[in-house]
Amino acid sequence: MLARRRNMLHLAAGAAAVVVAPRLAAADLDPAAQLIQRTASQVIELIKTRTGAARESGILQVLEADFDLNYMGRSALGVHWNQATPEQRDRFLKAAANAEAHAYAERFGQYGGQTLTLGRVTNRGGSSFVESKLNQSDGEPISITWEVRNEGQGPRIVDVKIEGVSMVMTRRSDFNSYIQNHGGKVESLIDELESRAKR
Repeated sequence: MLARRRNMLHLAAGAAAVVVAPRLAAADLDPAAQLIQRTASQVIELIKTRTGAARESGILQVLEADFDLNYMGRSALGVHWNQATPEQRDRFLKAAANAEAHAYAERFGQYGGQTLTLGRVTNRGGSSFVESKLNQSDGEPISITWEVRNEGQGPRIVDVKIEGVSMVMTRRSDFNSYIQNHGGKVESLIDELESRAKR
């Protein structure tokens, strides 16, 4: 179950992260729901029209436009963010985004036929939470909740929860474990992420 959840977190994080046909419910006029719909549609177009480096570049552009990568990166790095130098922070944010784009560009070809149905949007604590269901042809629907915030630059996705499991918190656990297992230095994680982006 844990492995399945981790796979689904990877799936959802990359701009709807599967070949989905977004279907809107009553939330179709909400800015946060529109963001999720637009993100999914852009990714579908990339998968249909681009391959290799061009697809990876396109996915990176979607991530940079629709996800608050700085907020997500700071949250995922946790206590290590304060220990990092300004130069390390810049490298980390860039490496994390490039590694995500590279990973999703390779994974996209493994998925097809799913549909994403958007549902209720609730607002609390400065965030909008967009509920959705990832409908699969070979299994039960998977609940995905998208957290969207607007910090003055328009709505941006700041977290994705798969069956209640936060992508940002999962990243934090993974990053913290990697750092602790490699001398307690954030530099080791940055080097690893930079390496992943080139594989």
